[in-house]
Amino acid sequence: MHEQMPAGVMITEIVEETPSIRTFVFDRKIAARPGQFVMVWVPGVDEIPMGLSSPSSITVQKVGDATAALFAMHEGDRIGIRGPYGNGFSVSGRTLAIGGGVGASPLLPLVAAGQVDTFLLGARTASELLFTDRIRGAAALMIATDDGTAGHHGFVTELISRVDLADFDHICICGPEVMMAAVLAILDREGCTERGQFSINRYMKCGVGLCGSCCTDPHGLRVCRDGPVFSGDVLLDSEFGHYARDASGSRRRV
Repeated sequence: MHEQMPAGVMITEIVEETPSIRTFVFDRKIAARPGQFVMVWVPGVDEIPMGLSSPSSITVQKVGDATAALFAMHEGDRIGIRGPYGNGFSVSGRTLAIGGGVGASPLLPLVAAGQVDTFLLGARTASELLFTDRIRGAAALMIATDDGTAGHHGFVTELISRVDLADFDHICICGPEVMMAAVLAILDREGCTERGQFSINRYMKCGVGLCGSCCTDPHGLRVCRDGPVFSGDVLLDSEFGHYARDASGSRRRV
């Protein structure tokens, strides 16, 4: 499925993953590479980009009008899906995944495909940790929580010192941009930014590279077509970690 118009799908299951995150399973499988995204149309509200957590699901945190409307839906309700879009992750050999909060979601297909060797997972608190059982069944899992209720007491970036980055051919990262920017700084210090693959989020309208709303400074790269996954060396000296643009095109700090 790769239509320009949304295809209607029915929600067949809603899973409460954490107090603030739910997985919405729908009745259609989407052939996508890990890290690709779809545009999700919530009827009467908005259309937003969402990473796939499986070929037939999205995992969502309630953060705005569209996601709040999704959280009000029930099994049997319908939404629109178009895509997949973007480049996705590209891995071979040994892979380290680093996920923060709901950012673990786009990384889950890599885990399901057996392409992650070690996963560093972070959340604010133990109840917000995502997919721990599924990750633990397929990869070595290390956990950090901001409040120390599970695993390391601190940020997930602090777990990086516990692994040898030289052991990994690829490092795939998704989470809050402040967290990802901290990972990029570590990779830069260690001289391995080119091995980092960062899945970033920007405001999108079309999802197919036409409108330019998701272009990044200073290169003009389109997150929807050139991304959403970017090599760390491309993100150095860019807007990444500093600001993004809202629907009006105005800068806002991340």
